[in-house]
Amino acid sequence: MNKQPAVVNFAQEPMSVELREIDIPEIGPNDTLMEVAAVGVCGSDLHQWAGLHSWPVNYPVTLGHEFAGRIVKTGAAVTAFREGDRVCSETAAIIDPNSPMTRVGKYNLDPSRKGFGYGTHGAMTRYVKVPERCLHRVPDNLPLRYAALTEPCCVAFSAVVANANILPGDRIAVLGPGPIGLLCGALARMRGAEVAVVGLPQDQSRLAIAKEFGCIPLFSDQLKHWATERDGLGCEGVVDAAGVSATLKTAIDVVRPAGWISKVGWGRDPLGFSIDPLVQKNITLQGSFSHTWAIWERVLLLLANGSLDVSKIVGGSWSLDHWHEAFETMHSGKIAKAVLEVQPDLATFIHTKVPQ
Repeated sequence: MNKQPAVVNFAQEPMSVELREIDIPEIGPNDTLMEVAAVGVCGSDLHQWAGLHSWPVNYPVTLGHEFAGRIVKTGAAVTAFREGDRVCSETAAIIDPNSPMTRVGKYNLDPSRKGFGYGTHGAMTRYVKVPERCLHRVPDNLPLRYAALTEPCCVAFSAVVANANILPGDRIAVLGPGPIGLLCGALARMRGAEVAVVGLPQDQSRLAIAKEFGCIPLFSDQLKHWATERDGLGCEGVVDAAGVSATLKTAIDVVRPAGWISKVGWGRDPLGFSIDPLVQKNITLQGSFSHTWAIWERVLLLLANGSLDVSKIVGGSWSLDHWHEAFETMHSGKIAKAVLEVQPDLATFIHTKVPQ
C-alpha cells in the first residue's frame, strides 16, 4: 500500500484544508522515513486553514511542522540514526548549504529556506520524509506526544533567551496567551523574571495556564498599571507573541526607556501608527524567528528533566481523522494546544532501558 491519509492545505482561500490520500514519500540517500507518532497543531496551521497567513505556501501541501515519531527507514548515506530510533525534527526541511547564513550556523535564516507544512509536505500524515540533519534523539523518559512540541518550545527559547536579555528581577510582559506566549512566559520565569501574560476576557482558560507557570495573568486594560507601578517607567522587556500587528504599539507604550521588545508573533496587517516613540525611548526592537540545532538540544533536556512542563499547554488529543475538530477547538480559544496523535500507542510510549 503506497497511499496514506494526510491533512492537506490545497489553496489560499479560507477553509481550503481537507483529508486526502497522498503517496508515501520516497527517500533519498540523506533522508529518513519517519513514522509519525504525534503532531502539534500550530497557530500557523490555523492561519493557513483560515486563509490569514502572510507567507508563501507551496500548494497543495500537507500541514504539520511540530512532530515526533520513530525512524522506519534510512537512506544509504545516513550514519547517525537507525531504524527504530525515537526522534523529533527541526522545521528547516530545505536549505541551501552554500548560503552565507547556513555557513555561519544560522541556517534558520537562510532566505531560500523552506519549512515543513508550507514549503514542503509536513507531518499531519502517517509517514514523512525527514533529512537526517533535521533529526534529534528523544530522551528515553519523554513521551513522543510531548517531544512533538519541542518546536514551539524552541521558538519561545529563541524569543526570550537567545534574542533577549532577561536578568533576575526584571519585569517582563508577554503579549498573547497562545502556546508561544505561554511558553515564553514559562521560560522568562525560569530566568528569574517577574512575568505577566496579557490577554483578553475570552482568554480566561489560557490565562489560567499562565498562572500555572508562575506568571501573573492580566487583561490588556490592566497592563499599563502593572508595567509602571514600580517607578512609572515601564517594563524592562516585552515579548510580543500575539498574532496581530497592533500589539507592537502596546509593546512600545509599556516598555521602559532603553528597554527591549522581542517580536515573535506574526501579523500581516500594516502598523498604522508612528514608531517615533521607539526612537525617543531608545528601545531595542528584536525580531525572533525559528531556532538552531543547539537550541533544540537544550530544550529537549529541559523537557526531559521536567524543568519545562509542556503538558500544561495541551488541551486535548485527536486522531488524524478528527483533525477538523482539533482545529476548531484550538481556534475557538477553548484550549491552548491541540495534538494529533497519529499513532496513539507510539505517542504515549516511554522507552525503558533493560537493566544490565
